[in-house]
Amino acid sequence: MTVGGSRPVGIRVYRPVGAHAALVFAHGGSWITGDLDSHDALCRRLAAGTGCVVAAVDYRRAPEHPWPAAVDDVATAVRAVQAEIMPGAPVGLAGDSCGGTLAVLATLRLASEGDSGVTFQALAYPNTDLSLGYPSIRAKGHGWGLDVDDLAWCIEQWVPEPALRTDPRVSPLHSPLLDRLGKTLVVTAEHDPLADEGAEFARRLAAAGVPVAHRTEPDLVHGFLTLTGVPAAAAATVRFVEDVRAMADRAARPGAG
Repeated sequence: MTVGGSRPVGIRVYRPVGAHAALVFAHGGSWITGDLDSHDALCRRLAAGTGCVVAAVDYRRAPEHPWPAAVDDVATAVRAVQAEIMPGAPVGLAGDSCGGTLAVLATLRLASEGDSGVTFQALAYPNTDLSLGYPSIRAKGHGWGLDVDDLAWCIEQWVPEPALRTDPRVSPLHSPLLDRLGKTLVVTAEHDPLADEGAEFARRLAAAGVPVAHRTEPDLVHGFLTLTGVPAAAAATVRFVEDVRAMADRAARPGAG
């Protein structure tokens, strides 16, 4: 289905029986690849395992649509879910890799305009600082699945202007509005170039007073939520889904803060 009026955004909605909350999901793919189908199995698992209506966003991708198009689309999807699909229910945002980045940026965008209405976030190995300056970028940048040279090229397509890559509207690690985010889960992987910036993002959230949980999955690489044939990745995915369910359940309780 499409939402958003003058700038329609495609979403795929998964509706479990007895849903009590909604989860807007932004897929990974370095802002260039990935789509609704690449993450269909994961979204089905999230819907079945969390009891949330899941709205997966078919956001516009680079290089044809550089920043801020994808952020615009995710923010539009959030507002549509709040107004049309699950009005009155708690709404969370989730994403893997660049989808985690987009989840945070969309929430920050909405927070800058007023109350975002987003009560929780679940982020798997997000890219929180597009300058790629953290030690894990050098230590794990080659030979662990996500190659840092490929990632740098993708970032160039999404944010062509180098000076913009540390802007808070692009790199959420630098946002002055972190205190306006809701409860957040950050899951990183031991052998991921993005592990250090994910951990630093969790630290900065905690320093801003945001309830945050951070877990590093041992022995795993970037993208483990979609590595369905790897037993350790499957177990980590179960933990991620269970954590999202716990946040959604808490958000749906009367009087939950």
